[in-house]
Amino acid sequence: MAEQRDRMAEMQEQDQRIEQNLAMIKYRIAVFSGKGGVGKSTVAVNLAYSLLKKKLKVGLLDADITGPNIPQMVGLSGMPEMMDQHQILPQIKDGLRVISIAPMIPKDQPVIWRGPLRSGTISQFLADVVWDELDILVTDLPPGTGDEILTVSQKIHPQLAIIVTTPQEVSLLDCRRAVNMAKKLSIPKIAVVENMSGLICPHCSETIDFFGTGGGEQMAKDLDVTFLGRIPMEKQSRECGDNGTPVVLEYPQSQTAITFNEISGNVINLLKK
Repeated sequence: MAEQRDRMAEMQEQDQRIEQNLAMIKYRIAVFSGKGGVGKSTVAVNLAYSLLKKKLKVGLLDADITGPNIPQMVGLSGMPEMMDQHQILPQIKDGLRVISIAPMIPKDQPVIWRGPLRSGTISQFLADVVWDELDILVTDLPPGTGDEILTVSQKIHPQLAIIVTTPQEVSLLDCRRAVNMAKKLSIPKIAVVENMSGLICPHCSETIDFFGTGGGEQMAKDLDVTFLGRIPMEKQSRECGDNGTPVVLEYPQSQTAITFNEISGNVINLLKK
């Protein structure tokens, strides 16, 4: 019984630290998808940097505990600084504040953790990371409708859920489930981004509907949620993700970067509405 009381007291203390941190953050966005491989992390990274370019203070939380790719995609290495046992400083890259479990685990080693341990890690990040004042915290979640999404929804109370899909029906099926999960979690605003919506040929600049186009927009209409925009496929976007240089910074005149800037503007308007 004593051990159980101690555990409950510890959890209450952690929840208090989370509330204190959240009081410093104006808006909280959860980015997730019903299906893996749709470019969810790419959307989270470039959305965060596009918001940053609009003179906002932005943080990016990598909550994909078993597949933490954010440090690679933004070009971060090394460990975050620990101030004490309950304070972790986020790493900063090009003005963006980032936290991920990736630097804390051996390279190429799998994270074989059950749901409660993954959720506990996210709670610890929310309680212990010293974000300071932020305009927006973007949280990159794993695909599916699992424990991590429940934890983030219950702990940080996001004002906006962005569900990422590709245009083909097999992706839209899972995306519909993700939208309906966001509704069940009572997230106030829900929006859809259609990624990989047309391949822009690097030679002739013609657009090829490789995966089709328009499926995400139609689904958003059917489910009565906001459609934020279509992101094309461009060669430099993939290269930037691999090289740790987000496309909105490296190629600001590309169609992909232009689209992300439009989407981030739509996000700001949606949050303020």
